[in-house]
Amino acid sequence: MADPGSGPVTISAVQQLVKRKDEVEAQIKAYYELLENQKGVGMDGPLVDAEGFPRDDIDLYKVRTARHNIICLQNDHKALMKQVEEALHQLHAQEKEKHGRDEAEGVADTMSQDQNLPQAFAKVNAVTPGSPASISGLQVDDEIVEFGSVNVNNFQNLQNIATVVQHSEGRPLSVTVLRGGKKVHVGLTPKRWAGKGLLG
Repeated sequence: MADPGSGPVTISAVQQLVKRKDEVEAQIKAYYELLENQKGVGMDGPLVDAEGFPRDDIDLYKVRTARHNIICLQNDHKALMKQVEEALHQLHAQEKEKHGRDEAEGVADTMSQDQNLPQAFAKVNAVTPGSPASISGLQVDDEIVEFGSVNVNNFQNLQNIATVVQHSEGRPLSVTVLRGGKKVHVGLTPKRWAGKGLLG
């Protein structure tokens, strides 16, 4: 029989133990029924008559064997119950440990994704409704990673963006932003509109 102490416990190993326990319980029950059928002698009914002679109304051999087997089986049962309990504890501990590992891996994945995300050099703090920026899908709090040819490596100040915008009037610009921890590409075409500037 599998010893729950060796290696990780599986659900099927626990089921095996429970099955074994059920079998032992069934055997104990059968022996008790046998004792009941022997004039209800049970586990401690007398095996001798009033004069001290072996009783002749019961099968003494059967009664002795049944009593002996019940005692042995009860010991087995106790040991099995202990094994089942330990196995269940281990199974629970393994599940807890696995859950902890899964959570740690999830955190590590998120962190490695964060490390893979490019650096932003500007943040959108306002988008005027109806403006070219608004129509392109740019949103407040988007962090700009690339704006046409401008990126974190060559960005010095907002004048860089203004220059790109002026040179790209009427032409679509590729803009990459970070939104909610993900990279999003926006196609933005600077053009004249009712409001100020070419973007809004």
